[in-house]
Amino acid sequence: MASKTTGKIILAAAAFGLSATTMGWAQERSISIELNDASNVDGACRLVFVAVNKSGVVLDKTSYDVVTFDATGKVGKSLTFQFGRLPVGKTKVVQFDLPGQACDTISRLLVNDISECSVDGKASDTCIDALATTTRTTIEFGL
Repeated sequence: MASKTTGKIILAAAAFGLSATTMGWAQERSISIELNDASNVDGACRLVFVAVNKSGVVLDKTSYDVVTFDATGKVGKSLTFQFGRLPVGKTKVVQFDLPGQACDTISRLLVNDISECSVDGKASDTCIDALATTTRTTIEFGL
């Protein structure tokens, strides 16, 4: 009887360890993009992003289809943000100016889909499947 109980405990511990390892892998294997700043510059809203590729693969080309929302939740502009090449472990800062748009008129940025994502010269879903978003601004940013 004790051996069956011991076996169940070992099996449960192994399952928990596998689950924790899988969760750790999912957290480590990511492409994190942070909306770091949003400021009005020369009649445009300048958005500054910090991207870190922790996916485990070099991303040759990375572009996202992003949609703006106004304060009432109404869909605004559809934009393409090109992050370019993202080497593994590299932190990259990119900025995009939205001409004629004040930052305080944007309540949310939605990453709608990938526009372009290539790994080893081939199209990949890694850029959206591994994407994790955060913001340091009052603008909501996410999937």
